[in-house]
Amino acid sequence: MTDSVVASVRAHLIEQVGGPEPTEASVTFLGVEPLGVLRFGPDDDGLVRYATVGCSRHPMGDPGELMADPVRGPRAELVLTLRGGTGVASGVARTLAILAAAPSVEGVVLVEDALLDLGEPLWKDAPFTAVLLGGSAVADLSLPEPAEAVRFLAVTPLTGNEAAWVRLRGADALREAWTEAGIDVCDPNRAAASF
Repeated sequence: MTDSVVASVRAHLIEQVGGPEPTEASVTFLGVEPLGVLRFGPDDDGLVRYATVGCSRHPMGDPGELMADPVRGPRAELVLTLRGGTGVASGVARTLAILAAAPSVEGVVLVEDALLDLGEPLWKDAPFTAVLLGGSAVADLSLPEPAEAVRFLAVTPLTGNEAAWVRLRGADALREAWTEAGIDVCDPNRAAASF
């Protein structure tokens, strides 16, 4: 089923995002099946979308369980949207692949409002070292029963201060601060929310 899930995810993303055929990077880590990162755009608004393909190959589960269920459990892929064309975030495909590999490598379950801190820049010269996951515009992809649908989670880059804010006050409080300050979270050169 794993190959068919990957093929279905790719086709679903191409249909949902639209536009010209995406480019794809393949990233491999020792002991983990290859992960793809599709790059769509830029579109008419200057937005580039990066989406992982392969994270949902297997369901995510509790790493403490002796036997992982090969079919049941949440599945997710990650979608990062940045403004400014294709050259704004050198190395972002590798970073997304690292995040997408977290369920296999570290037993992390990717869900809305999850805070993932890499402790290093998300791409070359980026002020962001962490990400916040949320809902995305890409609709869920249903899989044959009893498998759960694949969720597509939006990845929002965070500065260290913003990550600390999420830990202290929660994801919704940070999103409210962005809205009040008129911050475009898709801008790779944006200022951090001030608190």
